[in-house]
Amino acid sequence: MADAASSGKSGKVVIQNIGLLLSGDIDQPILDADTIVIHDGIITAVSKAKDCDTAQAKHSIDAQQTCVCPGLIDSHVHPVFGDWTPRQNQIGWIDSTMHGGVTTMVSAGEVHLPGRPKDIVGLKALAITAQRSFDNFRPGGVKVLAGAPIIEKGMLEQDFKDLADAGVTLLGEVGLGSVKAGYEAKEMVAWARKYGIQSTIHTGGPSIPGSGLIDKDVVLEADADVIGHINGGHTALSEQHVCELCEKSSRAIEIVHNGNEKVAIAAAQAALQLKCPHRVILGTDGPAGSGVQPLGMLRLIALLSSLGNIPAELVFCFATGNTARIRKLNCGLIEVGRAADFVFMDKAQHSAGANLLDSVQRGDIPGVGMVMIDGIVRCGRSRNTPPATQIPVEMP
Repeated sequence: MADAASSGKSGKVVIQNIGLLLSGDIDQPILDADTIVIHDGIITAVSKAKDCDTAQAKHSIDAQQTCVCPGLIDSHVHPVFGDWTPRQNQIGWIDSTMHGGVTTMVSAGEVHLPGRPKDIVGLKALAITAQRSFDNFRPGGVKVLAGAPIIEKGMLEQDFKDLADAGVTLLGEVGLGSVKAGYEAKEMVAWARKYGIQSTIHTGGPSIPGSGLIDKDVVLEADADVIGHINGGHTALSEQHVCELCEKSSRAIEIVHNGNEKVAIAAAQAALQLKCPHRVILGTDGPAGSGVQPLGMLRLIALLSSLGNIPAELVFCFATGNTARIRKLNCGLIEVGRAADFVFMDKAQHSAGANLLDSVQRGDIPGVGMVMIDGIVRCGRSRNTPPATQIPVEMP
């Protein structure tokens, strides 16, 4: 369980010779720039090389005309402790997912902990412990935002204040615990929102013992901040009901890898038709019964672009800037002041695509040549993606 140094500073880092710069901003997904300058993990310049101060860099990277994209943000994971998941008894899943371009993960609840406490004192203690644990330990350098309690019957407003005062900022999936009625969930979601805690609701059929069906009416009444796995995790509501949720709710539309693929495409297309693509965010909903998918985010991006007929540069925004804005994260966008979290990609070797974006729109996942978190290189050529046609080079 390697813990890449997360406390060290990157110093000045210069990335040059970028062939394609994806911004993460759905209003301007491609930037006319070829150079990024970083100071101590924060972006300080994005422009053409001639307009940037590239002198006296501690580290320089030649992107070799490959694509640089904000690090992918997995909006829906179920971590436990460390880089181990008891759901599949697998060690190293977070580090392995970093090799798939993911630099940030957001917990939807630490539900797989053996013996997970369901009493109010215990669930609060677990959330606080998980939040502290992943704040101190970053497998592969990945930022895991954990500590997402599963709400249970009997919780009072004071409990949400206690959680917020302790640093908890997320609720786990509403509906995985004993609170399943819309009116109960609505009251607790409102308490959470009052104290700055963001909520996600389970959508669709049951996924684990103890969970149940959360239908469109419950989702609409609860009014959680994120419509969690709108395409089911695994079992989805009907396409009609999913499209109704997209239309009647103004909340985030979360599509996951471990859901219904057909409904995933329908939800994304509905958001485009409703002219609210900024609401779409992506996650894996892993680890799950279907396993751990280190390339789940890239596979979902390729699915939505190819079968959903959505330009690849827009789908990458679903997985980066959209999520950053909805989750209020200082990453996911390539702009001055944001965290220097990047994935360097190129089309996979021998892909039929003419370039990276074309290959993704044909359904191929890209090759990852490097991942950087806080301006520090966390891996070179990915051990999990197909080999990239070209990879960046660290300069001496």
